[in-house]
Amino acid sequence: MSAARKSNMIVEHLRRTQMQDLLAEDKRLDGRGLIESRPIKIETNIIQKANGSARVTMGNTQVIAGVKVDTDEPFEGLENKGILICSAEVLPLASAYSEPGPPDEDAIELARVVDRGIRESEMIDLTKLVLVEGKIVYAVFVDVSILNIGGNLFDASSYAAVSALLTAKLPKLRVEDGKVVNTGELMSTPVRTIPVSVTMARIGDAIIADPTSEEEAVMDGRVTMTTDAEGNVCAVQKGGTGAFTVEQIHHIVDSAITKGQEIRTILKKVVESG
Repeated sequence: MSAARKSNMIVEHLRRTQMQDLLAEDKRLDGRGLIESRPIKIETNIIQKANGSARVTMGNTQVIAGVKVDTDEPFEGLENKGILICSAEVLPLASAYSEPGPPDEDAIELARVVDRGIRESEMIDLTKLVLVEGKIVYAVFVDVSILNIGGNLFDASSYAAVSALLTAKLPKLRVEDGKVVNTGELMSTPVRTIPVSVTMARIGDAIIADPTSEEEAVMDGRVTMTTDAEGNVCAVQKGGTGAFTVEQIHHIVDSAITKGQEIRTILKKVVESG
C-alpha cells in the first residue's frame, strides 16, 4: 500500500470518528441541525432543445433534468393513459469514482425512486395525455443527469425532475386522418400535485436529513419518503443494511411531511418565476 493511500485512510478514519462524536451531541460536520437540509437552488429552462428542464444544486450535489415529449402506443392495460418514463445517468465527471458505461445498479435505483415518487403521487394526470385511446398517446421522457456527487442524489434528482415537469411546455397535438399533427401551440403539463421526496439517514442512533457524501459513507441505512401536497405518503424506498425502529420511522414520517411542505413552497416559487 502506498504512503499516500495509508495517509488517506487515516484521514478518512479520523473524519468518521469526528462525525460520529459530533452526532452523539446532535451536531454535524457542516454545522447543520440533524434534520436541516442544505440550501436548495433551482434554475429552470436551461436546455433550449428540451420541452422542460431544471438544474438543482444542494451543497456540492448538482443534478440536471430534461423533459422531452413524443407520441407512442399506450402500455397494455393502460390504454386510457399517456406514458411517463424516468431515467438517470451518472456522468463520468460527477466524481473521481464515476466511470463511463451503461447505468449501474445505483443509477437504476435512482431512476426508479424518482419515477415512483412522481407516478405514485399521481403528479401528472396521464388521462389528459391521450390522443386516440388505445392507439396514440403522449410519451413524456424525463432524463436525469448527475453532474456532481455531493450526497443525497435521490432528493436532488427528484426536485430537478419535478421542477422540469412543472415548468415544461408540451406541444399541443391532434390527430387528423390518422396522423399526429402539431398545432404549433403549447400547453402546460397537466399537474395534479407536487410530490416532494425527503431522504433521511441513520448513523448510529442519530437520524439526519439530506446526508452528504461523507455521511452516506458511514450511514447504517437510509429512507427516502415522498409525500404529496395533502401530506400523504406516496412512496418509500429503504436502502442500506441497517434497520430502523418504529419510533425512528414515525420520526421520519413526521419530518418528511413537515419538510415536504417547506420544500414544496420552494418548488411553487420556481413555477411562478419559470
